[in-house]
Amino acid sequence: MTTDPRHFGPPVGGVGAPGEQASGVGSTEAPLPEAEHRARTESLGEMFTSFADHLTTLMRQEITLAKAEATAEAKKAGTGAGMLAGAAVAGFLLLLFLSMALMWALSSLMHLGWAALIVAVLWGIAAAVLAQMGKKHFDRMKGLPQTQETVQEIPATLNPSKETP
Repeated sequence: MTTDPRHFGPPVGGVGAPGEQASGVGSTEAPLPEAEHRARTESLGEMFTSFADHLTTLMRQEITLAKAEATAEAKKAGTGAGMLAGAAVAGFLLLLFLSMALMWALSSLMHLGWAALIVAVLWGIAAAVLAQMGKKHFDRMKGLPQTQETVQEIPATLNPSKETP
């Protein structure tokens, strides 16, 4: 018998201990994988049914995952939107109190009514400038140019309101 630790299995002669048979004797085929076994035993209809069931399950799981992800992201977006709304309120109050401080500072030079009018006119000018800039920004928008282009490229046969050539 070999004492080499790298040697596995029965001795070279093919015979192990007395009365022991070599493994695999009489077996010439490996067991079939599950997919091949199903391919040989199931009908085509059963395979399509199984495929449809698995596809339906997969799609339901993907939709459930998408809903869970969308819910988590919506919660994050809601938190962020709430924080931005709070910042907007704080910014508005800051501008209000700065405007009041400017009004009172001007009131040391003139009547309080005139000081308030000057601050209001300054805010009116700021509003007009911002409105004009916003209008120009919207005028430069082109909508959805790529979507419009691809919609126009749809073959006439897919448009039911027109006759096909």
